[in-house]
Amino acid sequence: MMRGKWIILAFIALLCAPGWAGAVSEDDFDLDTTEDLIELCTVPTSDPLSGEAVSFCYGFLVGAYHYHMAENAGPSGSPMVCIPDPRPPRAMVLKMFVDYAKKHPEYTNEEPVETWFRFLIEKFPCKP
Repeated sequence: MMRGKWIILAFIALLCAPGWAGAVSEDDFDLDTTEDLIELCTVPTSDPLSGEAVSFCYGFLVGAYHYHMAENAGPSGSPMVCIPDPRPPRAMVLKMFVDYAKKHPEYTNEEPVETWFRFLIEKFPCKP
């Protein structure tokens, strides 16, 4: 009798483990498309991988932006994106990006970094 309860509890634990249930899987972190990125950025908090997904989303977006700024630093630099000062909160920019991506389904299957910079250039262009 006791052994049967342990088997049932072990089975329930396996079903609830990350990667077994939820909208996001480890494969989604490959980010082949803009759609993959939007899925990670908008994963429900009830998903077992929600913390990892949202952190990965922010890391990807911030990392791509910082790389662009580092590549375009210095007197000969020519940045395409100029974030205003004071900077808008990251959560607000993320929401704006998600809204942008949803309004532009033609970018769904493109590289996520391409869609990210289309958004940034449109929303935060550098003044000539």
